[in-house]
Amino acid sequence: MQQLIFTNEVKPALEGLIAELNPDRVALLCDTNTRRIAEELAPVRADIIEILPGDENKNLTQLSRVWEHLSTHGFTRRSVMVNVGGGMVTDLGGFAAATFKRGIRFINVATTLLGAVDAAVGGKTGINFLDLKNEIGAFQEAVAVIISTRFFATLPPTELRSGFAEMLKHGLISREEIYRRLLEFDIVNADLEELLPLLEENVNVKREVVAQDPREQGLRKALNLGHTAGHALESLALERNHPIPHGVAVAHGMLVEMILSHMQAGFPSAELYRYAELLNRAYNDVPTITCSDYPALLRLMAHDKKNTIPGQINFTLLEAPGTVKIDQTATESSIQTALDLYRDLIQV
Repeated sequence: MQQLIFTNEVKPALEGLIAELNPDRVALLCDTNTRRIAEELAPVRADIIEILPGDENKNLTQLSRVWEHLSTHGFTRRSVMVNVGGGMVTDLGGFAAATFKRGIRFINVATTLLGAVDAAVGGKTGINFLDLKNEIGAFQEAVAVIISTRFFATLPPTELRSGFAEMLKHGLISREEIYRRLLEFDIVNADLEELLPLLEENVNVKREVVAQDPREQGLRKALNLGHTAGHALESLALERNHPIPHGVAVAHGMLVEMILSHMQAGFPSAELYRYAELLNRAYNDVPTITCSDYPALLRLMAHDKKNTIPGQINFTLLEAPGTVKIDQTATESSIQTALDLYRDLIQV
């Protein structure tokens, strides 16, 4: 099982892991935002590979730069790559490592809350392609993930809220008491000391799900809550050159899918209003959608890689917090109704 290390002593922890792995070469992958952290953590004689930041750069061009460096600098299957950054870096870096020479070992050092709870843990790696989110990728777990709140203090508030949305998702699919504790946490004025125990509990929710279903054949599909609608909102924003953070898109996607859950599985209306209140308070910085956007959103949902039957859009829905229904479908008419109700509930 993937090793999770929660510590604020990141450099000694990383050095210990590298010593255990005994690689012939070490590379630290970072973006321009995490270069300083990578330099601080880098062992002697380690290579530093820098790529451009932002999800719009999680693409084949940046991936090729990583492959080229590894290939031209003598990296082998005994080498190790350390991905230092948020979800963009760990997604792309994990895929680069999984595919270079058919796979080299890698470690993720999560520097964002979203990276800690989502991308760094669970073994999903990949890049965007043709404006489609995570269209190309592979399942490959890091040998270890280091999670530290020391990096979160400098994050913009939007990045903290983005990661917290994934925490809310984990709470919704696990146990109601976990979800309630998260609703009570003030993410707008976040206290990182109070966040740490919630974060560890949260990451372990995902870890347990992934351990039971590493390749998303059944139970792991619960982790897709909010992602069919969320990825469509995110991809639409990317197409229009107004990217929004992944977690913010998922936060809004969860409301759309909670509405579908209410329509099709009896999810309580009181929970819709409670969650919408949080969305309006903490996640109100997304572009407004109109009914003229529905065809594009439906097109993007139809192209989602979670769909297994042509012509059917796959969702993860809820009967209640902690009670999940995977492999659910909805008609275009139902999805449009859900989008109408979503627009009524949010105030953007």
